[in-house]
Amino acid sequence: MKTTIITTIAAALILFASSMVFAAEKSNPLKNMNAMGIVAAYLDATALGNVELNEQLFAADFEYHNTASDDKHGKKAYTKFLKQNKGLQYNCKTTYQILDECGKSCVAKATMEFENFTRVDHITLCNTKNGWQVSKVVTTYL
Repeated sequence: MKTTIITTIAAALILFASSMVFAAEKSNPLKNMNAMGIVAAYLDATALGNVELNEQLFAADFEYHNTASDDKHGKKAYTKFLKQNKGLQYNCKTTYQILDECGKSCVAKATMEFENFTRVDHITLCNTKNGWQVSKVVTTYL
């Protein structure tokens, strides 16, 4: 009887400890990053094909708008596009800057200069319970 109780308690403690380990693994590595760091992570995903942090990077209500084609896409479609292009690195010079940051909102500008054209992304970020996240991107080509 004592052995059964001790085994049950030990099993419960092991299950509890393992659930805490899995919960820790799902933490958001971007949560404590500032807005500038999130814009850099966005460029890392779009220009360098790094898709590991896409789930945390984009807000649930994310919207992408391409002004050249007037296409609009939500988070699911845009992250699918980025995953399809995983590892693809654009041959361009990238720069970015914070245009305005006030309270829990931020607007940034990212520029990707290619040989024959320039892509400009205006990025809106919101500071949520999950930290700064990209909520909208409007892309223009020059």
